[in-house]
Formats: sequence, structure tokens, C-alpha cells
Amino acid sequence: MSDWRIETRCVQSGYRPGNGEPREVPIYQSTTFKYDTSADMGKLFDLEAPGYFYTRLQNPTNDYVAAKIAALEGGSAAMLTSSGQAASFFAVFNIAAQGDHVVACSTIYGGTFNLFNVTMRRMGIDFTFVSPDCTDEELMAAFRPNTKAVFGETIANPALTVLDLERFAKAAHAHGVPLIIDNTFATPVNCRPFEFGADIVTHSTTKYMDGHGAGVGGAIVDSGHFDWMAHADKFPGLCTPDESYHGITYAEKFGKEGAFITKATAQLMRDFGSIQSPQNAFILNLGLESLHVRMKRHCENGLALAEFLSKHPKVEWVSYPSLPGDRYYERAQKYLPNGSCGVVSFGVRGGRADAEAFMKELKVFAIETHVADARSCCLHPASSTHRQLTDEELRAGGVSANLVRMSCGLEAAEDLIADVEQALAAV
Repeated sequence: MSDWRIETRCVQSGYRPGNGEPREVPIYQSTTFKYDTSADMGKLFDLEAPGYFYTRLQNPTNDYVAAKIAALEGGSAAMLTSSGQAASFFAVFNIAAQGDHVVACSTIYGGTFNLFNVTMRRMGIDFTFVSPDCTDEELMAAFRPNTKAVFGETIANPALTVLDLERFAKAAHAHGVPLIIDNTFATPVNCRPFEFGADIVTHSTTKYMDGHGAGVGGAIVDSGHFDWMAHADKFPGLCTPDESYHGITYAEKFGKEGAFITKATAQLMRDFGSIQSPQNAFILNLGLESLHVRMKRHCENGLALAEFLSKHPKVEWVSYPSLPGDRYYERAQKYLPNGSCGVVSFGVRGGRADAEAFMKELKVFAIETHVADARSCCLHPASSTHRQLTDEELRAGGVSANLVRMSCGLEAAEDLIADVEQALAAV
């Protein structure tokens, strides 16, 4: 399977039925699992044997789908979470604790920014936010002796900045910490961050991976490349005995390939219980099977709309990484040569009021707190997802008051352009 192309992995990887077994991934809709003896179950609690005992931690349906996502990203292990927010939280909290520090890009999704800047600060973890376009000197200056990770997005939501993955990976590794990348917008169809030095990848599977707005979920994938024991002093949670699991040292017992996900499951999923439901995992797998087909159409529609907007007199600016002339076009050609995503951000000339007026006139695009769906939708971040941010924080995150985020679905490009054209005409 390791030599399969991405299209085949979308359809075939993760679950391989045996003789007479169900062809489709089974839904294990059960909270508990029965064992013949206490000794058999005890082996699971001691992490001495594979298996399942309670769906709050693990479920076979979830593990089949997680294995598919790991194969798509080229990782060694993966886990599903209840949402993309849970994935971002687990990925950082798995290696950072009270008194630690994380470097993060300032343009990350507003919900993730708030998670880091407010909620996790209350937990005693400090964050330094840097521009994705900061100088090497500024990036290096952001690190501290207690820094435990660097976090960024392949394509930022909604600023659509493209991160220089290799540069940020080099900086992270120079300081002995992993690079964590949210790859939601690009998906592994258009970018595989591990190939550019990233160590951990997260996803909001709610978006393109599901693709139909049917199930909320998240995923974390480990590349299996980061040598935790080489930096044991920085990561005691992985490199010293865990007394809650009989003194197991994850990095020693499970190695580079399995330590991170095993700890996140055994500790964080055990204690927080933010697991994706088996039903949602089943729905997610249906979406993954067509991901490679859908992403091509999303990108085609996104580029067509971006080209139209770039020539419209009522549009102040357009941001779309695959549009020639975009400030991130050259970087996108390096990291996203087959297309970026179906999301286009632009500024309505006239400001916030005109942006809101434009959205009221749309007929095909629906106003939703969502993105990356089969159906086209749009959002005015300054008055919705990013409304908790100050004007200064909005600017730092690449979000202006007149920014409108358009998510192009799978409809005909001509109909999407016509809808936007008539709405602009009414402004």
C-alpha cells in the first residue's frame, strides 16, 4: 500500500476486509467491549495488548478511518477527535504543559487563535504569535528555552496565507521541537506537509475530508520522524515513566512511530473523552473515498471565481494562492502545485457595511459558519468567527473588516460567478 497513489489510498486504504467480511467499514456502535477474563482486559489497561474496552478512548471504526488518514498523509499513526478544535488542543497539550511555551503563526484560524491565546494561557501555557512572512531573525527570536512546539497552517483560514513549511520546520528542528501543521484546507491531496519537514499534522475533518457538512470531527497524524528521546529533557511526558500507566515510557516502548499518538490516546482521550462518534467516522470515510475527485473541482471553481473577482471594479483586493499575481503564488507553486483549495477571500470596496450588504444578496452562496463543503457558502469573519478579536488582532491575522470568505462548492462555476456578480451589482 505504501506505493499506492493518493487516489487509490482515498478509496482503498485503512480497512481491508477479510474473507466474507463486510466490504464497507463496519460501524461499531457500542460503548463497551466484552472479554472472557479480567486478565485479558488488564493487558489492555497496561498497554500490553491491542484491543478495545471503552469507546471513550478508542473504537474500531475510528481506528480504520484514522489509518486511512495516516496513509493519505504518509504518517505512522493517527487518531480521530470530536472536532478540529479538539485535534489542535490535543496536538499541543500532548507535549506542552504549565510553564511551557509555543510559537504559533498569527494568521491561524480565529477559533484556534482564541484557544491558544485565551484558554490555553489560562492553563499556564504561553504563546508567541509570529507572522508567516516574518524574517528569519524574527522567527528565531520567538523561541525560548521552554518552547515545546511550532504551530501553523498550510493555508491559513481565512487569510489564505501559504506557510513556508520548510523554513518553519528548519527553525523548529534547530530548537529541538516539532512543527505541527493544520492541513485542513489543502488536504493531503494537494499537500503532504511531512514531505517538507512537518512532524505532526492536524485536520478539521468537518471540512473537505467529510465534504458534505454531515459530521463534525478532527484528526491528528504523526509522521513518526521526530526523535523524542533525542530531546528527552524537553518532553518528559513522552520520555519519562507515566505512573498512570504503570510506569510506561512512551518513547521507549512505542518508538518514534507510535509514542505521540499512544500518549494522546492513553492520557488525553482517556481524561477528556473528546472522541469522534463511530457514526461520524463512518460518514467521514465516505467523504474520504471521493476526496481526490472533489478537491480538483473545488480548486477549479475557486480559481475561476478568483479570476472573475480580480477584474471587478467593486472588489478592492482578492486573495487566492493559485491566482497568478497573488503574493503567495510562487510559494503555492512549490507546496501546492496541483491546486490550493476552493476558498477565496476578497475585500468589498467600501468597507464593512458594503461587505454585509453584498452577502445579503447572494442566492447560491449560503451564509454559514462553515467552509469546504460540497455546497457553496460564505462568511464575513469580522462579524462572526473572528468577532472576539480586536482590530489589531484582526490585522495581525490578515483579516480586514471588508473581508468576505467564499467557499466554492461543486456547483457549476458559471452559476457561482453569476451569483456573485448580481450580488455585487446590488451593492
